[in-house]
Amino acid sequence: MADVLKAGRGLELRPLNLRDAKALFPLVEANRERLRRWLPWPDANRSVLDTRAFILRVRAHARAGIGQSFGVWWKGALVGTAGFVWIDAANHSAAIGYWLAQEAEGHGLMTSAVKALLLHGFQTLELNRIEIRVGVRNRRSRAIPERLGFRHEGTLRQAERLGGRFVDHAVYGMLASEWRGR
Repeated sequence: MADVLKAGRGLELRPLNLRDAKALFPLVEANRERLRRWLPWPDANRSVLDTRAFILRVRAHARAGIGQSFGVWWKGALVGTAGFVWIDAANHSAAIGYWLAQEAEGHGLMTSAVKALLLHGFQTLELNRIEIRVGVRNRRSRAIPERLGFRHEGTLRQAERLGGRFVDHAVYGMLASEWRGR
């Protein structure tokens, strides 16, 4: 399991554990409408039990070395999640995913959280490549990899079905050599 990642300004990423379900589910519930616009899972998370099942899955992924999920905590409150949605150890690559509660937006929190994940990924996990995939029209989410110096590598057309529509994904990537060169 990963340790707590400090991201500055009262922000830290803590590996999710079962006791977080009681805080995470109401956060999902309060943000469900806006999350379902860009993410496939909100409608499958309908109870604290669903949230606990999600946490058990991501903890199993962490033990297997194929993912790492963190609660994003700001000033002692859970405000979202972020982490490596998949890790490919053989190829030293991973993908970052994230979401933030609406009331926590606009403070640079997710940019700081992703920066902490980059540091963890390139230094601790010794990754060579980290990518972020985001809905092409999701400008707020796209701004994060752009702000952090990721390269836009292309667009995956109709990459995901969300709510009866297909969404194109912008693919951003960063190599370890590019991170070190910053």
